[in-house]
Amino acid sequence: MAVTIEEALKIIYKNTKQKPIKILPIETALGCILAQNITAKHNLPPYDNSAMDGYAVKLLDASKCVKVQHTIFAGDNSDIILENGYGIKIMTGAKIPKGTECIVPIEDTTKCDDGVTLPTKLKKSNHIRLCGEDIKKDDLLLKKGIKLNAHQITLLASQGISHIKVFKKPRVAIFASGAELKMHFENVKEYQLYNTNSPTSVSRAKELGCEVEFIGTAQDTLEDIKEHIKSAKEADLIITSGGVSVGDADFTKEAFGDYEIFFDKIEIKPGKPTTFGKLDDTLVLNLPGNPLAAALNFELFAQSIILALSGRKDKYINYIKTKIKNDYRFKSGRRSLIPGYFDGEFFEPCSKFAPGMVSPLANSNAYIITDESCGFFEAGSGLKIISTTFNFTSINQVNLVSI
Repeated sequence: MAVTIEEALKIIYKNTKQKPIKILPIETALGCILAQNITAKHNLPPYDNSAMDGYAVKLLDASKCVKVQHTIFAGDNSDIILENGYGIKIMTGAKIPKGTECIVPIEDTTKCDDGVTLPTKLKKSNHIRLCGEDIKKDDLLLKKGIKLNAHQITLLASQGISHIKVFKKPRVAIFASGAELKMHFENVKEYQLYNTNSPTSVSRAKELGCEVEFIGTAQDTLEDIKEHIKSAKEADLIITSGGVSVGDADFTKEAFGDYEIFFDKIEIKPGKPTTFGKLDDTLVLNLPGNPLAAALNFELFAQSIILALSGRKDKYINYIKTKIKNDYRFKSGRRSLIPGYFDGEFFEPCSKFAPGMVSPLANSNAYIITDESCGFFEAGSGLKIISTTFNFTSINQVNLVSI
């Protein structure tokens, strides 16, 4: 019996466990999922410092000519104490000398005998970066389960953190089956096709942060598919395409033998025969052979498995609210995945698409899931679109269906 999209996703998250951890230097941790909370070891800035090239002065010396006898550079450990009637020249980032009440930028002063004349109005603590105003010691900086980007690496470096715990990246093995399929570096005859599913899945899995192995293209025989499965069993997840329907040459499910099948049909168009199961400790996702069906179901189901394996706290696919550009009529009766293009304001479904096509998803950057009861969207109607070009995720599972 076919499961709904919601049931399929619930089963995926129930049966997918996050990967174990390892320790990496921060220079190689970009894109990894953090496996620990990070707290601040130091205040930032660690001391009061100057935000400008200027002069450290007293408020009572406003409009006066103050003597300047010393200069402090960034990195100097000066013990000079500022007194009334004097100014200390100071460079950006330099430690504020004791007795300083504000910094006056160089351009706001004029030269006078032995020093500079200050403005008539001075403001306490002006142009002073106070100790800990950015980060205070023991602040929670980063939470376990986030994906590390360049600016979060900045935070780690600011605290002198050299190594961190991260979740190991999911290992994914990919192969397709089909006697008619040839790889893109082979010659095809008039009755053959290029295998587009495997390069698509390999590339997408890499974009999602996986370590990927391409096992090849299996012939439509039980023996050859079994050999490919044997080569893929060390992975966390095996993704196949083709051979999961009910044709005479559809041997993929049989080749996996006595593996635990969590579901083998989904109430969805395209991609009804999509199957999810487990072979020993390895998860298995069998996608349909039609290129667009395989690619769209990868976006929804393979991505959900990968997110759950990764250790991300925000492991659920999320949507963006937008509106449809023009009136759009389509066939109702089954939950459907419809690709299209989001221009930042409106979503426009592809003018033509079918399960066996390859061009629609390449020309799209998002898709919608329509409810089985719906067959028409009026121009300007609200939609929930799901991006295919970047990860928009949520800590909580959300309803992805547009009605």
